[in-house]
Amino acid sequence: MAPVTRITVEAIVNAPVANVWKAWNTPGDIMQWNTPDPGWHTSSSENDLRAGGKFKNRMEAKDGSFGFDFEGIYDNVELHKEITYTMSDGRNATTLFTPQNGKTKIETTFDAETENAPEFQKQGWQAILDNFVKYVESTYS
Repeated sequence: MAPVTRITVEAIVNAPVANVWKAWNTPGDIMQWNTPDPGWHTSSSENDLRAGGKFKNRMEAKDGSFGFDFEGIYDNVELHKEITYTMSDGRNATTLFTPQNGKTKIETTFDAETENAPEFQKQGWQAILDNFVKYVESTYS
């Protein structure tokens, strides 16, 4: 079995960690920011934010041509600090929230899947994270 490729994306949000955490984990907020580009949207979101809890975000092309459920189970949840989960395909991801002088650094490291090139995956996850930053800074700041 080939070694797992780990990919990290990160951003600084100009908002306090409590606001960042809320926007990251509230289904109504997730549906607003969880998209890599304007041609996609998250049509539904469920989130039971606790160790052993499940999440499920339905991501769809706006033209209806494609859609999938991004889902998993939380392994570890530390309020305002860390979220670790296992995706439905067995891959792992960890997101860290670090306060920095009224701003918040978000860093997500995830196991790459094998269907798409790692750089393509990194671009997609970074695009979603960048969209999150724009959403939080326009909604919660």
